[in-house]
Amino acid sequence: MRFVKLGIISIIFFALFLTGLSLFFPSHVRISKATDIVAEKDSIKNMLASAGNWKKWYPDADTASFVFIEGKIKGIETGPMAGLMITNNTDSTMETMNMGPGSKKGESGWNIYSGITPGTFTVQWYMDFHLGWLPWNKFSGLLLEKRYGPRMEQGLTKLKSLLEGQ
Repeated sequence: MRFVKLGIISIIFFALFLTGLSLFFPSHVRISKATDIVAEKDSIKNMLASAGNWKKWYPDADTASFVFIEGKIKGIETGPMAGLMITNNTDSTMETMNMGPGSKKGESGWNIYSGITPGTFTVQWYMDFHLGWLPWNKFSGLLLEKRYGPRMEQGLTKLKSLLEGQ
């Protein structure tokens, strides 16, 4: 009986310790990658703001199905019951949102900034994740950079080579 009590107290203490430790981790995480592209701003914006063009450069979108809303392409399906949909489009910002019950809650998008060199624009791709307060969600946030960072770099590299004609 002593070992059972010790085991239960140890489990409760460990759970409280992990919960307390997770309070030092943020509940909102942003991953961001950027690249400089030598191209016209309109052509960059066209590739980013039109989900129909994502199949040319977005990682794993070449086999994805389009999401149609009111007869227009508004996004792509990223899995069963999940997808990425355009929510806002301005002159230099394009925003998307994860949709569907099988996807993590979060937003992503692209910002276009004027580069230092004339004719060069910096394209920033960001992903925002809202992890909540649960410790295992916050600890999983430590791995988001490893999971999404290389795919974002791959997409930006493909976009750059596509727009620069390489």
